[in-house]
Amino acid sequence: MYKLLKTEGMAKRGAFRTVHGTIQTPVFMNVGTAAAIKGAVSTEDLNNIKCQVELSNTYHLHLRPGDKVVKQLGGLHKFMVWDKPILTDSGGFQVFSLAALRNIKEEGVYFNSHIDGHKIFMGPEESMTIQSNLGSTIAMAFDECPPALSERKYMLNSVERTTRWLERCINKLNELNSMENTINKEQLLFGINQGGIYKDIRIDHAKRISEFDLPGYAIGGLAVGESHEQMYEIIENVVPYLPQDKPTYLMGVGTPANILEAVERGIDFFDCVLPARNGRHANVYTNRGKLNLNNAKYELDDTPIAEDCHCPTCQKYTKAYIRHLFKAKEMLAMRLCVIHNLYFFNNMMEEIRNAIDNGSFSQYKKMRLEGFLENDKK
Repeated sequence: MYKLLKTEGMAKRGAFRTVHGTIQTPVFMNVGTAAAIKGAVSTEDLNNIKCQVELSNTYHLHLRPGDKVVKQLGGLHKFMVWDKPILTDSGGFQVFSLAALRNIKEEGVYFNSHIDGHKIFMGPEESMTIQSNLGSTIAMAFDECPPALSERKYMLNSVERTTRWLERCINKLNELNSMENTINKEQLLFGINQGGIYKDIRIDHAKRISEFDLPGYAIGGLAVGESHEQMYEIIENVVPYLPQDKPTYLMGVGTPANILEAVERGIDFFDCVLPARNGRHANVYTNRGKLNLNNAKYELDDTPIAEDCHCPTCQKYTKAYIRHLFKAKEMLAMRLCVIHNLYFFNNMMEEIRNAIDNGSFSQYKKMRLEGFLENDKK
């Protein structure tokens, strides 16, 4: 399933075989929360910008259009016309992000819908059922994502409950995968490590969930309030206690610099809304840092976002034109920038894989980080 092809220090280069194709790692997953990338980006576009994995949100699709609707229509792959791997998160992050609308109990979480306020209950069994209805390639275990700076006692109780929930997820998904009408009987389950910034809690939890021998493991509950230094320290401490022969997924991270630092510490999978979100607000990534295309200095700039970029946007369009589109409030502006940003991230991951293959990742990382700082010095 996961083949470790090469290492450089802690950095891993792997291939993860799934029913929907092999994922070359390290990989950045392109976030399509409601089965679409925000910014009018189609699955055809994703194929053109080197996307390997699309990520969708269990909670949001459960609310709209409804996971049973998606199942009736043949599953998420058929629904959104995408034949490569899809990872669905479990809804656990909404336990964190919708704190004002939820109540956590042993059986699961009681929500109020952020759309219309109606009551929802989601526990491990419900999350697995929804993800099975969606038919994703990889399902995430249902967990609680407590704030990183939670008190120690709360964190201990939360992590204990997340472990109990993981066992329930495993049992339910095994049951669902054996059913005749299940869309994807080879759906894979990743467990999630939690523990905030408490190294001993994190390490103990990593040891415990590793015993379940799952296809992959995620580090959750980071990039939610702690510093970058704290995040890197946790990754360094946790990764050695997760199986090296399984992919490791750092959830919700991050910036290009975050990704480079985390790859160096042994992370295989990433996802983040930043490239699409920034693109929708005229902020674009380049090898020399981020640019804001709303700036007046681009009004007469007839060059592409980046001269060294081979994305569909940079092959045809100028900064001046894209800036005009933003000023005119044309949707095309967002689309062009999101396509560029996602290509930038996907292409960077390809370069990272090549660098590890060639034994030159440390030089590549140094060169990239120095380049990102160039813009900040101007």
